[in-house]
Amino acid sequence: MSSIQRVLVGLYADIGGLCYNPHLPNVLKNRENHYVFLRSNIVLSTAVVILFLAVPFFGQNDAQPTPTPTPAPAATPAVALNSKDPAKAFTPEQIADSAIFIYGFGGGSKLLDQIRKTTIEKGKLTETKPDGKIENASYTRYILRGASLAKDKIRLDQEFSNARYSLVKNEENFFGIYNNTQFVPNDDAAKKFENGIFRGIDVLLRYKEDECKIESLGREKLMGVEFYVLDVMDKKERKTRFFVSVKSLRVMQLTYEEGGVKYKRKFYDQRYAQGTLVPYRTVLTANDKVIEQTDIGTITFGQKVEEDLFKPANQ
Repeated sequence: MSSIQRVLVGLYADIGGLCYNPHLPNVLKNRENHYVFLRSNIVLSTAVVILFLAVPFFGQNDAQPTPTPTPAPAATPAVALNSKDPAKAFTPEQIADSAIFIYGFGGGSKLLDQIRKTTIEKGKLTETKPDGKIENASYTRYILRGASLAKDKIRLDQEFSNARYSLVKNEENFFGIYNNTQFVPNDDAAKKFENGIFRGIDVLLRYKEDECKIESLGREKLMGVEFYVLDVMDKKERKTRFFVSVKSLRVMQLTYEEGGVKYKRKFYDQRYAQGTLVPYRTVLTANDKVIEQTDIGTITFGQKVEEDLFKPANQ
């Protein structure tokens, strides 16, 4: 194998690491010459082109002489992922797009849209009431993906020990169903259901579709872990703060305030399901007290979900 071939094989292996290694920033940190071009729409082809442009330089030590290459225009310097130089700081869009790239397993929002056209999620829900009483429930969540998060159709079936009912979001319409009878959920139930949708990871992953404003607050270290901190505000002026790991580019937690209460939602056990990253455990706290924990048992994408699930009762 020639020296050029050996270099290309090594570089191609590194590219694979950049696309599929969740420890992307560590790779970049240990290899000073490896940088990532993070744009609004990150694509592998850009990196491949750069590698092939670099081939003439690696081939200068070959035994056979090669023609002197025509000098190429100087390329714009790439930004190192772990750079702490304020002049090289990422834009909030670059950070968000990098997270989307990771959650889409290298395919970004395009792959997420393609795979997650429908979602069927089943799991366990544990709620801690203000009086300390703990309630457990089984749940099934159905989602028909729309053009934006606001356009999604979502149904949450919950089965407690003494009750079974559903909460439904049909684009802008919201209602409950109990024993095939439609009802208007109380304010607490409605707000909780709404926050589960518009205060989750998808708010960041779909910030473009929902035309959200996004702002970077720099870096912050919590419990020894360094995060990029982003504020995302949707068109209804709901502001959510996201903490994106500098090391893995995963969303590890988010915070928001409502009615004088400080909420924090943490994400655990993140693993890939059908090529997209999913947190299998989510814990919600209010003023640092745990009020809800969700554990996903199974989640599948792309299966048929009937439109009738999202229609009002008796229709």
